[in-house]
Amino acid sequence: MAIEGSTEKREARIRLGMVGGGSGAFIGAVHRIAARIDDHYELVAGALSSTPERSRQSGAELGLASDRIYDDFRSMAIREAKIKNGIEAVSIVTPNHMHYPAAKEFLRRGIHVICDKPLTSNLADAK
Repeated sequence: MAIEGSTEKREARIRLGMVGGGSGAFIGAVHRIAARIDDHYELVAGALSSTPERSRQSGAELGLASDRIYDDFRSMAIREAKIKNGIEAVSIVTPNHMHYPAAKEFLRRGIHVICDKPLTSNLADAK
């Protein structure tokens, strides 16, 4: 964090997306708080719930731009990888069985993944 009165130049924050963690999801809120405390990330996009309606509601509550709130992680990964100011990293905070498909989708598009444990649930997926 910058020290008040410091002349130190601040680096740009990493553009962060989130999969899962919408309204009422405890762990999503924890990850957002940690990202704010760290002060190196800015949440700019999300596919925040398993239903499009709840994802849109959650994104609006968090103040995300409407065109950066996605119905599902796949459409988020595809679009964010193509746009100029797309996310640089994604935080995956879904139930465990959804970690692998989401992580795979973002990694194959060159987007860094931050994943609450576990990344996969079996050896075949890990390989």
